[in-house]
Amino acid sequence: QVQLVESGGGLVQPGGSLRLSCEVSGGIFRLYTMGWYQKAPGKQRELVASITARGQSTYTDSVKGRFTISRDSAKDTVFLQMNNLKPEDTAVYYCNSENEYNGVKYWGQGTQVTVSS
Repeated sequence: QVQLVESGGGLVQPGGSLRLSCEVSGGIFRLYTMGWYQKAPGKQRELVASITARGQSTYTDSVKGRFTISRDSAKDTVFLQMNNLKPEDTAVYYCNSENEYNGVKYWGQGTQVTVSS
């Protein structure tokens, strides 16, 4: 059973930074495209950033230049470095894995990020 466990959320002032982590267990990390999604109140869950097994990354326009996704295969972990945070970044952030060969997806439980003064 593949499990994804997020950590690193919290309360931060506008302009601050947070680093989210998502550790994967029970699967083969090197086969997965990893993604971070945000779910804000009253909105649908949206993809923020993703990184393929080969390390190619993509970002939604609203976070380009502020967020950086990375992965550490030695630790089976994906990170989301979030800088210059804005109140509109407030959301629950979910980690997602997608097996690049069979399309099977798994989700973490989510971690709350609140940007407020």
